[in-house]
Amino acid sequence: MNIWQELQKPILALAPMEGVTDAAFRAVVASAARPDLFFTEFTNVSSFASEKGRHDALDRLKITPTDTPIIAQIWGKNPDHFSELAAALKNLGFAGIDLNFGCPDKHVNKAGGGAAMIKTPDLAVACYRNAVASSNGLPVSVKTRLGFSFVDEYQTWLPTILKEHPAALTVHLRTRKEMSKVPAHYELIPEILQLRAEYSPETKLLINGDIKDRTVALQLYEKYPELDGFMIGRGIFENPYCFAQDNHQPSRSELLALLKLHLDLYAKYNSGKSFEPLKHYFKIYVRDFPGASDLRAKMMECKNIAEVKTILKTV
Repeated sequence: MNIWQELQKPILALAPMEGVTDAAFRAVVASAARPDLFFTEFTNVSSFASEKGRHDALDRLKITPTDTPIIAQIWGKNPDHFSELAAALKNLGFAGIDLNFGCPDKHVNKAGGGAAMIKTPDLAVACYRNAVASSNGLPVSVKTRLGFSFVDEYQTWLPTILKEHPAALTVHLRTRKEMSKVPAHYELIPEILQLRAEYSPETKLLINGDIKDRTVALQLYEKYPELDGFMIGRGIFENPYCFAQDNHQPSRSELLALLKLHLDLYAKYNSGKSFEPLKHYFKIYVRDFPGASDLRAKMMECKNIAEVKTILKTV
């Protein structure tokens, strides 16, 4: 079974985001308004291949019942390590494998992974082929950017990937250099559709960049019905209900209820981990209502989940 063939157009997916889309947060999003498809955080293939790093890799690949269907997103630069991790993912419960060839993080890029793959296309192809050969039938997809330094790099880079006939290709419509500092290049969608039609018409094509909610996605789909889907990334920070059918704008009580759920899920799925990373999520739930700034400031001074819950009881 190929999950990309089963989902109806337009596919709406929560973009994989490092330090954000862990098991606890995905469960919160599923509770609010679930997307059609989830992705894990980025998992380093070389960490999985090492005795020292495997525990961390498996922790990133932890999935929950509300995740289904979910795709593992993996990154690295060692083709043999792509083989090793790809071979394990089906038994771990994943519906597919996604290769990250677009992450702009400078540490990832310095290590030769993520968007740095755009500069080493032969190596990217080798990693892709090894993943496919070891995937045990799971569909293999790719997420990437237009280019590393220049927008027009997509003219050679995207055909390089499409010639491998991935199950799906998600294109963030910016370069690595642009990060998110400029508007996404929607004007290039027709040309990218043409490249897909020329090199791999069976590949599902998704677009990422400045798509903040379902409404924006459907507007783009109306304009470009040949697209197969869209990824929402930063939009989830503005509205955890961004996948809702009715453009739902959550109330203060709904946001605080989601925060309380997140606190419980973080304790459940991240037992023994530092409390500090949880603070990065507070701005999602405590915003845009009277007293939100003061409440968030008090929460940021907390040292554990129990202290946050005590403050919330007074709200």
